[in-house]
Amino acid sequence: MHKRRVVVTGLGALTPIGNSVSEFWDALVSGTSGAAPITRFDATKFKTQFACELKDYNASDHFDRKEARKMDLFAQYAMVAADEAIKDSHIDLEALDKDRAGVIWGAGIGGLETFQNEVLSFAEGDGTPRFNPFFIPKMIADIAAGHISIKYGFRGPNFATVSACASSTHALIDAFNYIKWGKADIFISGGSEASINEAGVGGFNAMHALSTRNDSPQTASRPFDKDREGFVLGEGAGALILEEYEHAVARGAN
Repeated sequence: MHKRRVVVTGLGALTPIGNSVSEFWDALVSGTSGAAPITRFDATKFKTQFACELKDYNASDHFDRKEARKMDLFAQYAMVAADEAIKDSHIDLEALDKDRAGVIWGAGIGGLETFQNEVLSFAEGDGTPRFNPFFIPKMIADIAAGHISIKYGFRGPNFATVSACASSTHALIDAFNYIKWGKADIFISGGSEASINEAGVGGFNAMHALSTRNDSPQTASRPFDKDREGFVLGEGAGALILEEYEHAVARGAN
């Protein structure tokens, strides 16, 4: 079987150092750190009190109130990054064969904040099971891929990869292989995470996995240093449009 060439034709990013690809790149090359004291919750009693949170992210800038309430933050982040990537690719969605367009998206945990909030709400009650009907759809890791495919009408392969810190890499590899072996022509692929909450920080602290360099958050991420002592928890999303080479050339893609 002829192995087809795969190219990147679109980029999207929502990160702790920039809410778009251009902002992210400028901050990256200038050495900007996204680490800072946690603002999402009161972390004073936690071993780790800093993380890489998104800055100036407002769901209302991207979704109406009703729509936002149906999505966990990790899915919202996925939608924002995917939208930038689609726009960057200049793909004509009306001309696209959507049966050969898919979404493969990575998430190590999925809707952890949704899970935490629903369980806490139940625990504070009298035992009557009053759960949000969107509890499970907001929580499951493959819901981001579902939301993206629904928005753009992609009817090709659609699933999530869940392999801890390698989840997004595996999503990209799977999308690459589907195109290479002729199973599809184009994919939105990447990953997102939103675990900066009590459960996320507390859980990783219990594993002794997070850096506790609270006095110097901006220098805490040092994986190859002899004084490394844990990773720094972050959030956000990154998206790529992966496309078969001839398909991209035929439409004049960048």
